[in-house]
Amino acid sequence: MNLSFLTPGLLLIAIGANAAGCATTKPLYTEGSTAAIRSAEELGAPEVPQASLHLQLAKEELEAATALNEKGDEDEAKSMLLRAEADAELAIALSRADAEKTAAQAAMDRVRKLQSENPYAPGGAK
Repeated sequence: MNLSFLTPGLLLIAIGANAAGCATTKPLYTEGSTAAIRSAEELGAPEVPQASLHLQLAKEELEAATALNEKGDEDEAKSMLLRAEADAELAIALSRADAEKTAAQAAMDRVRKLQSENPYAPGGAK
């Protein structure tokens, strides 16, 4: 192909346009990760130390995935996105476990109180 008609300026523009066309990235679908992060926040993960840690990791991994995708590292971005979703799901599980533990402790406290007030219960008031 004879490109002798291109001046150096036009050649640079053509090369730049070609490079810009190659630099486009595929969209990164972050809906699963962002939904999991939102759920963890709504379930109280920021107030549970271990859940809070994983929630923060999920947020950082989501940001890293977006940055990787913008640089064109699509495979690494997808991998980081999976890590973000996994950490957010772990934050959800830890938040639920903490809520269940708190509810169980409250139930045990009520049972002990009722037993102490019941004269017929072992160790109850007489």
